[in-house]
Amino acid sequence: MPSSKSKLGTQGESIAAAHLEAQGMRIIDRNFHTRYGEVDLIAEEGDAIVFVEVKTRRSAAYGTPEESVTPRKRERLLLTAQTYLQQHELDQRTWRIDVVAIRLQANGPANINHIQAV
Repeated sequence: MPSSKSKLGTQGESIAAAHLEAQGMRIIDRNFHTRYGEVDLIAEEGDAIVFVEVKTRRSAAYGTPEESVTPRKRERLLLTAQTYLQQHELDQRTWRIDVVAIRLQANGPANINHIQAV
């Protein structure tokens, strides 16, 4: 049975994917794992590949979603993105890493903050 943390993560990824698609991106992969870590969503925006880390919170008790993307996490995302590009022979494409921070509201729509090129 999935934990409430994994359910929250899955919910946030679905919200983020819908948001990105509404912005004109096309989701091409989800939950890509390497020995370095995982990238939640991989999208195309025009000719660019966009690696998306999704962080979801219900409250600020453990800090904001944006604060959870530490320098160490950024480094792991970079290594994971580079691995994906090499494995899929896309290393000649333009690419970047984005963060989508989601704050779920008790009543009302989620607050979404899309930060490009972290």
